[in-house]
Amino acid sequence: MIPLTLKEIARVVGASLHDAPEAQALVTAPSAVDSREVVPGGLFAATAGVNLDGHDYAQAAIAAGAVAVLASRPVGVPALVVQDVQVALGLLAAHLLEHINPTVIGLTGSVGKTTTKDLLAQVLERHAATVATDRSFNNEFGLPLTVLRADAGTRYLVLEMGASRKGDLAYLTGLAPPQVGLVLNVGTAHVERMGGALADVAEAKGELVEALPPDGFALLNADDPYVTGMLGRTKAQILLYGRSAMAPVRAENVRMDERARPAFMLVTPSGRAPVELDLIGEHQVSNALAAAAVATALGLSVAEIADGLNAAQRRSAGRLEIIERPDGITIVNDAYNANPESMRAGLRAAKALAGTRRTVAVLGAMGQQAHASRARHAEMGRLVANLRYDLLIAVGTGDPLAMAEAAESANQGVAVHTVQDVAGAITLATALLQPGDVVLIKASSEIGLSACARALAGA
Repeated sequence: MIPLTLKEIARVVGASLHDAPEAQALVTAPSAVDSREVVPGGLFAATAGVNLDGHDYAQAAIAAGAVAVLASRPVGVPALVVQDVQVALGLLAAHLLEHINPTVIGLTGSVGKTTTKDLLAQVLERHAATVATDRSFNNEFGLPLTVLRADAGTRYLVLEMGASRKGDLAYLTGLAPPQVGLVLNVGTAHVERMGGALADVAEAKGELVEALPPDGFALLNADDPYVTGMLGRTKAQILLYGRSAMAPVRAENVRMDERARPAFMLVTPSGRAPVELDLIGEHQVSNALAAAAVATALGLSVAEIADGLNAAQRRSAGRLEIIERPDGITIVNDAYNANPESMRAGLRAAKALAGTRRTVAVLGAMGQQAHASRARHAEMGRLVANLRYDLLIAVGTGDPLAMAEAAESANQGVAVHTVQDVAGAITLATALLQPGDVVLIKASSEIGLSACARALAGA
């Protein structure tokens, strides 16, 4: 964050100052929307949600060191009062970008965004000052908060960009116009909100490449026909990546080690180098190639990229997070979110990790699947059975029951149990687990199965 006075910020966002006797007070640190994450010298943006109103935490934020509160009404402490806090955060982020000159990298896709962002950040930060999206703060609030962490020394600004509806990416790229745009894939996440078909998802995701300038780069997944269908939608230079032989950035000789970690030969226009990832699941190859494509476009050599990927670690919790218990039980916490594509990847990764060990799947609902939801949950049940999982615990009523029924009907020997809620899942799993088991825990975030992962990890 470049230092700005409250008076300057008020001018930028169209705010009126309330209870702020020091209009020249300097804001020198990033902003936060959670009062528990306020840092001294920053701003606290008070947002109103379904269950909580940030305005109620204004005094706590000031006590924690916030210079002022960005609010939609006076709160009895120094405040910048605006009509719309979200819009104001965006205006402030856009103002900051006008005064610094980082290379803005935007990335989107239906699955894999956060892992790819984490890999890319770890490659780039070895070479220059890099700011990247924290966790999955990829929406109309998270993107400005990321931008506001940058300063004059930031060279690379890596922005994960989420979209649940058409127009979302057009809005985000308007706040932070990217020079480099990466599209990972097109899948069923948010498909109903976008129009109901994968073509609608592709239309929404393609808003990113449409925003790129002619001297920018569009990095497109050669293995996804919906992504390569975006070739004609950008003025930028195009670089394809993938496992396809036609991709200039590609993986050759992919193999998996005994811990389900992929290794491959990375090929780029500058040469080739071996990569051994410290992440589980063959699907991570595509995420690594996506990061490699961006780094290639930015001028890094194949050796520099491979070194960064080889050293990279998982940074974001709840995404194939491995927890080893003293009794030999392995918890695979993949409960941050779920859709059919990520559920398939998680089930296969955990099974590969297990080898000959007993496998347990604790699965909840995949949200936002609309009219196809029951069929897609049944498909996941059949996959559990066909992968020869030993035990399935389906959590919740409705669609998870379809998952359980399909797994049982497949007659592959999986023992199927159903529970109504997370508490039931914890109780049942605790009773059924045996030393040496590998346990995958996955559902959409609103189900709350991360609590099950934490409970089992600490058992």
